[in-house]
Amino acid sequence: MRKLQPGPLVIASHNQGKVREIRALLAPFGIEPVSAGDLGLPEPEETGTTFAENALIKARASAEGSGIVALADDSGLCVDALGGAPGVYTADWAETPEGRDWGLAMRKVEDRLEALGSDVDRSAHFACTLALCWPDGETALFEGQVAGHLTWPPRGDLGFGYDPVFVPEGHDQTFAEIEPEKKHAISHRAEAFRELVNALL
Repeated sequence: MRKLQPGPLVIASHNQGKVREIRALLAPFGIEPVSAGDLGLPEPEETGTTFAENALIKARASAEGSGIVALADDSGLCVDALGGAPGVYTADWAETPEGRDWGLAMRKVEDRLEALGSDVDRSAHFACTLALCWPDGETALFEGQVAGHLTWPPRGDLGFGYDPVFVPEGHDQTFAEIEPEKKHAISHRAEAFRELVNALL
């Protein structure tokens, strides 16, 4: 498999929390990440029905728009009792006319769980697919997951997205209460990154 060389790399995201996390994971390898937002690249419509399809859509758009190798992440919260929802529609559950409201998204998940009864299974996992795309069209995919359960009310202010309601397996703190360095070591994104590093770096 083709290796990833030190130098510039576009992170195909306009989500600053995600960009910060990816930048920290890439820092030791001489990679110089710049976000699609910083380059003024438009956000492509995510029309895929899987994390892999959406990650590839974003990576291809950024690689073609910039002429630089691009890395995209598509990730989401999958709740067992909700049939895997919100899944690939994780961000959609937060959409409002004024922008994304993650408090609203967490409330939607909780309301659906509560509707299933007090003894509902609160198991969930975060899934992540990383897609790397070179300007000549070559692509590579890497996947990671972290299992856990949902808690309510939300706790912590260190994370983003659904982090304040997700407690990873083997821990008693939410992702939003765990220090970022520690979260980076155990997250779904970190697992996908280990796969990428082992294969390409």
